[in-house]
Amino acid sequence: MSELYNLPNGWEWTSIAKTVLKTENKNPLAEPNVYFTYIDISSVDNQMYRIKEPKYLIGHEAPSRAKKEVFIDDIIFATTRPNLKNIAIVLDDYENPIASTGFCVLRAQENIDSKFLFYFLFTNDLSEQVEAKIRGAQYPAISDKDLMSCVIPLPPLPEQQRIVSKLDLLFEIIDKSIALHQKNIDEANVFMGSVLNDVFGELKINKTIPLKDITTKIGSGATPSGGQKAYKTKGISLIRSMNVHDYGFRTKGLAFIDDSQAKKLNNVAIVENDVLLNITGASVARCCIVDKDYLPARVNQHVSILRLKDGMIPSFLHYYLISPSIKSDLLFSSSGGATREAITKSMLEEFQVPVVSLSIQQKTVKYLNEISQKIEKVKSVQKEKMANLKALKASILDSAFRGAL
Repeated sequence: MSELYNLPNGWEWTSIAKTVLKTENKNPLAEPNVYFTYIDISSVDNQMYRIKEPKYLIGHEAPSRAKKEVFIDDIIFATTRPNLKNIAIVLDDYENPIASTGFCVLRAQENIDSKFLFYFLFTNDLSEQVEAKIRGAQYPAISDKDLMSCVIPLPPLPEQQRIVSKLDLLFEIIDKSIALHQKNIDEANVFMGSVLNDVFGELKINKTIPLKDITTKIGSGATPSGGQKAYKTKGISLIRSMNVHDYGFRTKGLAFIDDSQAKKLNNVAIVENDVLLNITGASVARCCIVDKDYLPARVNQHVSILRLKDGMIPSFLHYYLISPSIKSDLLFSSSGGATREAITKSMLEEFQVPVVSLSIQQKTVKYLNEISQKIEKVKSVQKEKMANLKALKASILDSAFRGAL
């Protein structure tokens, strides 16, 4: 058995496989009229590490990946990117719960505290072991067998329970502090939204025209043939909805394609100062200006390019589209107030935007940039404090699994 470091007396190194029970697969399609709870990758709350909003389906609706039976206190570990190492513990009594094959299900034996195993999965030691076992350059993943072969430092059950109790107490305090800093960030965003509403509400707008009249391009892209498996580790950026946020472009999850794939998407090549708008999914109507550091780039089918004619400042349109009162016009349909699931090209083309002189645009953007920069400084401080608290949690975990807590 591989040993990562020396353990206190009474502890031993063992594999995760020796701490868990064998689990069974179950195919809901075999019972087409029986309801079940489907837990897929989107069902994992990555803040609380538990299940959120699983799908309630009937057997004949089961996707082919719905095969892993789970119970209360089971731990599920995502084994494929982009969700690799997402973790949740099942705390609720769902009706006939079935998890996606994208998870490895860990069910603790009687002499193992399931929460002890759960906490170990967040340690740097486990992360390093997993990274060493990942296979696949284009679509990295770890097999259930390889995850089970990872080693864990194991004390007697009473010591496991003592450590879990201590971690629960410490993490509750830390998580409350993290939540407070997140609340401050959320309130800063609300304040910025209020400023945007005020600015555009007070702006004297005597005329509006369709968006198509101020743009040279309105169009979305496509996903290369093969989907995520066709993505490259480097090359030309493929911007997806996860990269487009109201207060800036985010690089997390940025995909790449090669020259051949990019050539097929030349009609949606991005240029500097393009405004990007999400047009489908949960992030519909999120908007930002492309980050020039990631050009050349293309967009997929969930993102629309808005390329402006001379006389319209991209930042002015960006601020206009993310102001809450204007965003609501994009988000909600006029019939019944239902949330739109998608924004079509024709909707964008006809969406009304203000006719404002260049000097007023410049003055408005200058003012909003100043406010935005101050708010971003506040948010940056809060994010730094959150990062420090998360680092503290990691340090506490390392101590705990070395018998020093």
